[in-house]
Amino acid sequence: MIRKKIEGSSNIAEIGYDKEEMKLQVMFHGGAIYDYWPVTEEGYLKVRNAESVGSAFHKYIKSDKSISYQKVG
Repeated sequence: MIRKKIEGSSNIAEIGYDKEEMKLQVMFHGGAIYDYWPVTEEGYLKVRNAESVGSAFHKYIKSDKSISYQKVG
């Protein structure tokens, strides 16, 4: 999965999205990488295009109890 660098976020370094698997991948500044699924393309775009990526990530992904996650790196 190709991740895109996030400028100006104090917590998130990069994010990527796999539309077929509905999987969001987040690399944090500390180096940890997590996969989150199922994430809709709309949810991914809300995070990627937000003024505050970290806040949008917590609002649309982390707080959604239907989204699973796993540390992958």
